[in-house]
Amino acid sequence: MNFPFMLTPAAKDYLWGGSRLNDDFGKNIDMEPLAETWECSTHPCGQSIVASGEFRGMLLGDLLDLHPEYLGSHPLEITHGRLELPILIKLIDASKDLSVQVHPDDEYALKHENSLGKTELWYVLDAKRGASLVYGFNQDMTEQRVRDALDDETIGNYLNCVPVHKNDLFYIEAGTVHAIGAGALIAEIQENSDVTYRLYDYGRVDSSGQKRPLHIDEAMNVINLRSSDKPRQPMRVLKYRHGAASELLISCKYFQVERLLLNTEIHRSLTAFQTGSNSFHALLCVDGCGVLFGDGVTLPFFKGDCIFIPAESIPMKLHGKAQILNVSC
Repeated sequence: MNFPFMLTPAAKDYLWGGSRLNDDFGKNIDMEPLAETWECSTHPCGQSIVASGEFRGMLLGDLLDLHPEYLGSHPLEITHGRLELPILIKLIDASKDLSVQVHPDDEYALKHENSLGKTELWYVLDAKRGASLVYGFNQDMTEQRVRDALDDETIGNYLNCVPVHKNDLFYIEAGTVHAIGAGALIAEIQENSDVTYRLYDYGRVDSSGQKRPLHIDEAMNVINLRSSDKPRQPMRVLKYRHGAASELLISCKYFQVERLLLNTEIHRSLTAFQTGSNSFHALLCVDGCGVLFGDGVTLPFFKGDCIFIPAESIPMKLHGKAQILNVSC
């Protein structure tokens, strides 16, 4: 029988991070700054750890090697020499601006990086007043024009700057120049990749006094130089039922994400919320708390917790008051 289990994330201390993942999400990770937590990951740069059940203490990737059927009908082809999850789920605290960057698509990344490319979804959990992000160019560009703007540090004049607010949603396709701005707290669902080509980093230095490397030549091989319209928030429809509501945030070839709003004193069947074909599910609690339970399994969860539900899991029910991102493939 396939039983759900809790995950413990990997953590990253990038120089633009802050303290909100500890302060607001109770991560209790001894890292300052704490920029990202990789909540559901089999990537070799940061794997989640099974935190409950029979396989407690095991790396998630090792467990999926042992039980590949947990992935369901959408397993990723072999990369990095092993079977991996198709997706990677992060929490991101941008206390300072992230670098201006771009990611390759699958074809380029598989050929040059032995990796998947990186298309990603950002769901804004919170944003300070005036927070913004970079999304694409505000006019058609050429490679030389981009290089010149990077050299004279005027690249910002050519980028779309988009205000962000709590509950906003942004889909960032591979090849789109982008950056998360200071003051944004984000849940990111992405392809299972850590390939980033950094274009501009504001001349910052790391803790050792060194500038972080740029990857301008690589970026030019994958960047979309065409003008992009500023993204508009999509129409979203909440489906209500007694004690709960759900909305589909996105369904694309890489992943599907639902937002669940649980507010009930009665038990609700998890299968009432799940859509799509046979797949694993990852439940990321982004607010509130509750309990996931079924035959022989009881998993209390709190804001910031992530639960992995294998494909063909035992029937489970939800109880509590929480906001949950339900990710599947």
